[in-house]
Amino acid sequence: MLVDLVRREAVTWRNRALLLFDRVAMPVAVCDVYGAVLLANPAMAAECGTTPGRLRGRDVLDLFSPREATQVERIAEALRLRHRSRYQVSVRWRAPGGVERRGELTADPVSDSAQDTPALLVMLRVDAARAPSPAAPAAPAGQARVTPMEARILSLLAAGATTARAARETALTTDGVTYHLRRLSSRWGASNRTELVARAYALGVLRAGVWPPEVADVSRDREAPDDEA
Repeated sequence: MLVDLVRREAVTWRNRALLLFDRVAMPVAVCDVYGAVLLANPAMAAECGTTPGRLRGRDVLDLFSPREATQVERIAEALRLRHRSRYQVSVRWRAPGGVERRGELTADPVSDSAQDTPALLVMLRVDAARAPSPAAPAAPAGQARVTPMEARILSLLAAGATTARAARETALTTDGVTYHLRRLSSRWGASNRTELVARAYALGVLRAGVWPPEVADVSRDREAPDDEA
């Protein structure tokens, strides 16, 4: 009985942690000790112009190029010796739209015990003084167009709103909110809500690096009325 209770609490806290991971505005990823991405949040995916699922398995140093190779060599040696410090690497990369951006990757080794091989919690700090906000990636004609209502629902979803809360905030029914989400999912080929939010960031519908989520100044499609469904 006690074991079952502990397991249920562990699952609850894991789900809460994953929800926070998805909603945090800072680009964050979890990598294995070799730098392969295991998990990435929508903000990290937006910097790469893709979705979190498509970053899985990619080498983080293929996505973000170190400005000094010696930094990476020192970190690799420290990890080999199981040192558990915070490591920082100055990087550059191409944001959606081809703009070069610069910033700093911070990697913290994390594991359940000192004997376990650590994973790396990787956070990206963008050097705002050197680069503008990432532009939306090129998309098929009409793909990034959204109605004002769709944009509003996406921003609420990115902030963690449930369907019921989104319905209250937009004066729609829950079926109305679901209708708009299904239409967006079909248009963008998204398989779930996390991917839908990631697409919204990647396409520039939501402004990257801002909390609470904000709708960017993007093309709006007014063919469908906001109170549809």
